[in-house]
Amino acid sequence: MDIAYIPSPSTGVIHLGPLPLRGYAFCIIIGVFVAVWYGNKRWIARGGKAGTVADIAVWAVPFGLVGGRLYHVITDYQLYFSEGENWVDAFKIWEGGLGIWGAIALGAVGAWIGCRRRGIPLPAWADALAPAIAFAQAIGRWGNWFNQELYGKPTDLPWALKITEGTNREAGFYHPTFLYESLWCVGVAVLVIWADRRFKLGHGRAFALYVASYCVGRAWIEYMRVDEAHHVLGLRLNVWTSIVVFVLAVTYIVISSRVRPGREEIVEPETAKSEVAKPEADAADDNSAADTPADTSDGTARDSAGVTAQDTAGGDGKTDADAESAKKG
Repeated sequence: MDIAYIPSPSTGVIHLGPLPLRGYAFCIIIGVFVAVWYGNKRWIARGGKAGTVADIAVWAVPFGLVGGRLYHVITDYQLYFSEGENWVDAFKIWEGGLGIWGAIALGAVGAWIGCRRRGIPLPAWADALAPAIAFAQAIGRWGNWFNQELYGKPTDLPWALKITEGTNREAGFYHPTFLYESLWCVGVAVLVIWADRRFKLGHGRAFALYVASYCVGRAWIEYMRVDEAHHVLGLRLNVWTSIVVFVLAVTYIVISSRVRPGREEIVEPETAKSEVAKPEADAADDNSAADTPADTSDGTARDSAGVTAQDTAGGDGKTDADAESAKKG
């Protein structure tokens, strides 16, 4: 009996002449652009300058890609360094395999370098980027669909994912865990946006909320997956990672809210300087205007006290010296 299902792409790469366009890489690139675009909007709303997010992303994105790949290769080393495997495949990032934990960790190092160069507090920048990163993850997960990887257990649900026969996979209908995680990430982004507006989260708490809420979803989604993974005490390694990171994120939110309540008033020093300089410039213009004599209706000039030269001369335009000379004459 035929059932409804989500089809998988027949291929994960499209050739534009000699140039191969891989679906996995395409999803990652789109996710990065969306994160920078939306993160920039949030940063400006927080009082930052346009373009700052992109400048710091130049550091964060490469570090994040390297970190994500390192985490994947280290935790799944048997795919590259066991007998019969080719270790060169560890560098083929376009074939899939990025661990979000490593991407966020090392990406944060790159962001810290970029923020330090601009004199910007990393927590404020991370808060602005938190929902943008979640949206980027939601888009990036579709790269797994192109590669027919990271699916869940067999199922006959109407939204089952059809997997075709291939290397290290059997044809069948499985839970589309990539779709579950993509939708969860969208929900995480919406939650962070709402909480940030409602509670004015600052000092890294919006980012910590993103991390904690993502971990909740990743834990149960990871439990559904059937791909090969290392287990510790009966649980997949990434489930334990989710638990540990969740506890750390919640702990940070609690401690940070007590030690540093509220939100940063100034997120970018250059913006603050320009805002201070503008009132000073306006005040200087006002003082200059006050010191400049003003023309009266009869063509005489008044000083800042409103006194004309004619008033000083007794009303007939003569000075006190001219009046004294006339008396002597």
